[in-house]
Amino acid sequence: MPNRLAHETSPYLLQHADNPVDWWPWSAEAFEEARRRDVPVLLSVGYSSCHWCHVMAHESFEDDTTAALVNDHFVAVKVDREERPDVDAVYMEAVQAATGQGGWPMTVFLTPDAAPFYFGTYFPPEPRHGMPSFPEVLEGVKDAWAGRREEVAEVADRIVKDLAGRSLAYGGDGVPGEKELAQALLALTREYDATRGGFGGAPKFPPSMALEFLLRHHARTESEGALQMAADTCEAMARGGIYDQLGGGFARYAVDRAWVVPHFEKMLYDNALLCRVYAHLWKATGSDLARRVALQTADFLVRELRTPEGGFASALDADSDDGTGRHVEGAYYVWTPEQLAEVLGAEDAALAAAHYGVTEDGTFEHGSSVLQLPQEAGPADAGRIASIAARLLAAREERERPGRDDKIVAAWNGLAIAALAETGALFDRPDLIERATEAADLLVRVHMDETARLTRTSKDGRAGTNAGVLEDYADVAEGFLALAAVTGEGAWLEFAGFLLDLVLDRFTAEGGALYDTAHDAETLIRRPQDPTDNATPSGWTAAAGALLSYAAHTGSEAHRAAAEGALGVVKALGPRAPRFIGWGLAVAEALLDGPREIAVVGDPADPAFQELRRTALAATTPGAVLATGAPGGEEFPLLKDRPLVAGAPAAYVCRHFTCDAPVTDPAELRRKL
Repeated sequence: MPNRLAHETSPYLLQHADNPVDWWPWSAEAFEEARRRDVPVLLSVGYSSCHWCHVMAHESFEDDTTAALVNDHFVAVKVDREERPDVDAVYMEAVQAATGQGGWPMTVFLTPDAAPFYFGTYFPPEPRHGMPSFPEVLEGVKDAWAGRREEVAEVADRIVKDLAGRSLAYGGDGVPGEKELAQALLALTREYDATRGGFGGAPKFPPSMALEFLLRHHARTESEGALQMAADTCEAMARGGIYDQLGGGFARYAVDRAWVVPHFEKMLYDNALLCRVYAHLWKATGSDLARRVALQTADFLVRELRTPEGGFASALDADSDDGTGRHVEGAYYVWTPEQLAEVLGAEDAALAAAHYGVTEDGTFEHGSSVLQLPQEAGPADAGRIASIAARLLAAREERERPGRDDKIVAAWNGLAIAALAETGALFDRPDLIERATEAADLLVRVHMDETARLTRTSKDGRAGTNAGVLEDYADVAEGFLALAAVTGEGAWLEFAGFLLDLVLDRFTAEGGALYDTAHDAETLIRRPQDPTDNATPSGWTAAAGALLSYAAHTGSEAHRAAAEGALGVVKALGPRAPRFIGWGLAVAEALLDGPREIAVVGDPADPAFQELRRTALAATTPGAVLATGAPGGEEFPLLKDRPLVAGAPAAYVCRHFTCDAPVTDPAELRRKL
């Protein structure tokens, strides 16, 4: 019989709706039930494409004996971390402080007042590798609650006080300057893997935001070292197994240092961020590889993640049926030489194996290989390789597809809107701009209320119940600002302004700091506040970027001051931990450059206007904003008092609304930028 999760919209929660565990969603009612029964709360946090979440669900939460132990002695609460990043952040901080590590599934035991007192992540069904079994953990917590309640209360009280006492003083200490950005570049250089690209060792994650910083730093300073690190990392990833050589799109990370074997889940946010990185790399270098990967990743987003409502789904699972009834990680993507021969025939299979690095021993499990692209096909083989890729992709489509998490996360859709809008504009793909516009329309229609407050998620066109957090407001504003620049439609600038005014009103702290949740959000044991970039830009640094861009568009000193105040954290952390504040560093590069404000005025149907607009869009200038339209257009403040030149379309390049002399020649505009 389904439990309470059957009424939820989250695909992750719905995956547990038929568990014998009597799950509750996160709610006041769940904690009231724990008080009534005088039992602790078992909090389990995960997400739908999480491999080990599936493993623990199958081993423990689907087991009747384990479920009975949970139901008899705990109130079990299941949380989708993508729906409630605030809950996840608060308790993950406690897990990391207590154990030195974190991850998902996250398993935390709480008092009925939501105070944590025992922590972990994945627990196996029996003792393994020094880890206790999950039933042993349940028994231990049950006994401690029954026989050592005072000790449990002391631990919980100490943890809550420790968490509550952790406040960030970053902000308001001045903006990062040349010195801090140079120190950040030096620190990244020290951590750079000159052999394989990227930073650090295994597992290796795509460093999207650090790459944006490197590209912007090169654009501002002409640092060849910064560009080389970015270009070599992008090439290594694009040629490795972390990139889907047949269908496009990136997996979440590689388990090795050489990008060969991915953890196969594909996330919307990774692909949105990387699509934009490769488009920006193309602007800097003209690289054919960068152009191809940007477009293939954009096409992947539209083909694999777009929902019927026009938004973009959160993720694709790593696991799928391998043809024997077993759900196996990577089954959809990997190949053996025998499988190649079945699809292609012996001669083409040999060429495919050589081209994609498929070996008899395999690069993955059970003799299978993840496709790689050590080098491009030569002119003689290019047509044949294209045919091989098309046939392999068609054959792969016949396999059972990985599951898809269809919920729409506002922040990640904002990132996708920005990526598709820019990629479509750069490569003359109006269809991508249309998809970005449709996703933006969905966010306005479903996620924004009449006061412009955002809902975090939706599914099947129905808004969820969870309030948007700072990253939602910031990333959606970022997407709307990119769409305004590409389409010339000022409504998107206006919508971005609504959202950013709410950031100023509801998310700010003293001294330029920002909170992840609004002032009137649900009260947790600590109000989350994290400026560090992780898999996505933090809400803090994303807000700084959007505020700065909006200020450049409008001349608003309040928004610029807020952006500068928020960048104080980059001054503090950038030189010491640049990998974890990459987007903040990228925003700081924009601030040091101005950012430049570009106004292109004229008749949008005029080819001369279009050429100036294309030139402006292709500029590498860090964080530049673009307004286009008829002179004096009321929707964009940058167009005010910007006339044509001798009746011809013109471009104005400005800083702080003070402009150089207008130009009518695209080559001259290119030199200015």
